[in-house]
Amino acid sequence: MKNEKKVDYKKDKKRLDGRKMDELRPIKIDVGVIPNADGSAYLEWGQNKVYAAVYGPREALPKHSADPLKAVVKVEYRMTSFSVPQRKRPGPNRRDQEISKVLGEALAKTIFVEQFPNTEIGVYVEVVDSNAGSRVACLTAASCALADAGIPMRDMVSATGIGKAFNELVVDLNKDEEDAPDAVDIPIGILPNSEEIVLLQLDGLLTIKEWEQVSKMGVKSCKNVYEIQKQALKKKFELGDAGKKIVELKEDKTVKKKVKK
Repeated sequence: MKNEKKVDYKKDKKRLDGRKMDELRPIKIDVGVIPNADGSAYLEWGQNKVYAAVYGPREALPKHSADPLKAVVKVEYRMTSFSVPQRKRPGPNRRDQEISKVLGEALAKTIFVEQFPNTEIGVYVEVVDSNAGSRVACLTAASCALADAGIPMRDMVSATGIGKAFNELVVDLNKDEEDAPDAVDIPIGILPNSEEIVLLQLDGLLTIKEWEQVSKMGVKSCKNVYEIQKQALKKKFELGDAGKKIVELKEDKTVKKKVKK
């Protein structure tokens, strides 16, 4: 491995990639990137690159999967064969099915599913490049795609990874930190305004004191992700320079007509 050198996070107070312990990797979100979808988003989170597309509410198929009381949220999570250094076998595997299930359950917590009985909401997320934290990246992107589709929600879902690496509690673990000897990886997703947890998985062991500390770091980081999500959605509906000029010209013509009268 490239990082065979001895790492001492407590001494250096800096991580392998130069981040602080509670610092997120750079995040970029674009909304409305797939014209044929009802809602879509593209997200870059560190090295992770994710597309999310939403279709529906639409007729639930097969028919027996429909629920007369609410919409069924169906999530399909996929990683492309070239998204990881060692080529991934094409087609879904058990990990893909597990992540699809937990993402669907998390999103169903925020959607007003009772407003759309006997329908399904299809959410498709595709990872084209991966470097740790792909499930939280997909959940974040899918939430933006749902908002872009105009589907009524209680709140956005914002997520990040938290845990432990090299004897230090950290936020948003990268691949080197996930592979650390003492690594603890905890994907967490919340509804930011109520701080309700809709996704929480744990791989590793923490003390109660460590959990209390790292969970607070996670909630704070999720809220930072939430601000980025909101800015991405606002950006889509802002007028561009051309649009602003058209509005200005129309206003100018209106003023001139009033002056002539």
